[in-house]
Amino acid sequence: MKIAVLKETRAGERRVAATPDSVKKFLALGATVAVERGAGEGASLADSAYEAVGAQVADRASALSGAAIVLKVARPSMEETASLPEGAVLVAMLNPHAEPALLVSYNSRKLTSFALELVPRITRAQVMDVLSSQSNLAGYRAVIEAAHLYGKAFPMMMTAAGTVPPAKVMVMGAGVAGLQAIATAKRLGAVVSATDVRLAAKEQVESLGGKFVMVDDEEAKQAETSGGYAKEMSEAYKAKQAELIAQTIKTQDMVITTALIPGRKAPVLVTEAMVASMKPGSVIVDMAAEAGGNCTLTKAGEMVMVNGVTIYGPVNLPSHIAADSSALFARNVLAFVTPLIDKETKTLKIDLADEILKASCLTREGATIHPQFLPKENAA
Repeated sequence: MKIAVLKETRAGERRVAATPDSVKKFLALGATVAVERGAGEGASLADSAYEAVGAQVADRASALSGAAIVLKVARPSMEETASLPEGAVLVAMLNPHAEPALLVSYNSRKLTSFALELVPRITRAQVMDVLSSQSNLAGYRAVIEAAHLYGKAFPMMMTAAGTVPPAKVMVMGAGVAGLQAIATAKRLGAVVSATDVRLAAKEQVESLGGKFVMVDDEEAKQAETSGGYAKEMSEAYKAKQAELIAQTIKTQDMVITTALIPGRKAPVLVTEAMVASMKPGSVIVDMAAEAGGNCTLTKAGEMVMVNGVTIYGPVNLPSHIAADSSALFARNVLAFVTPLIDKETKTLKIDLADEILKASCLTREGATIHPQFLPKENAA
């Protein structure tokens, strides 16, 4: 059985879906692995490193020829999908909410497509959780970006010439990315506060040394789904929370926003009026820029200056530290794909009764099967 590892083609994407370490483990399972030439370059992984562990390094067409499983980081384009082997298994972060038309192209190739970001957050699937592994690194990188843009030091510094006060950092959203942002800002010496709609996040924030800022009412106690994601709150709650944040944000030097709702536009947390209340020299790093932004003034992939406040909307932060993010992503992919390979026959074994596969499979044998993405006329 052949596994193909493709080079990413989307602008700015430097990660790779398999590393030499994970390739070695695929080979031990009885598979052959073909890596597209240059696939690992963005993550500082040379073709020779793949060849050294036994992978074939080839052009795209040769890598794909006869492949039973195709591994990518980001969803393939329409053109890329047309070149995939008919009936193959596609494993990647497919983001079907963003480009649902791609499901039609998957079906035209009879692909069995698995969206890694839909893997359920259950104990058995933790090692497959690409959202957590990539968000962790993104949260770290967001603080590094903010520190670079901020014109002052993070920690308190006492010198003979006087004392430099510590920076004040507010993190909005205390999920995986937010918690790592809090931890990173604390390590750099900042005074950190954080907010989240989930009351359960309070203990986590405080355990990292942050101050928790939240409207604590009955609605807040029901603000988390059974899958561990934040729910969208009522307009009344949003108004109360916005007022509390408005009073807090004006005292901050840096704000990191991380709030996302799967399949929805990012909620607005920072309004133009809030930005106007911030001190010149302050920085906002909006990690939700690709989903519309948590700040009304954010422009994805751009840096905007408003009344002396810098607003940065980075895209694909994990790709900014491609070596580490690729290493973690590859381990997630290895854990997901390993159960698909029968140990005895060395062939594909796809059991869609398995809750992990059932939750993440989009298309199979020419039809869309995921209930969230069924054509409207077929949806129950």
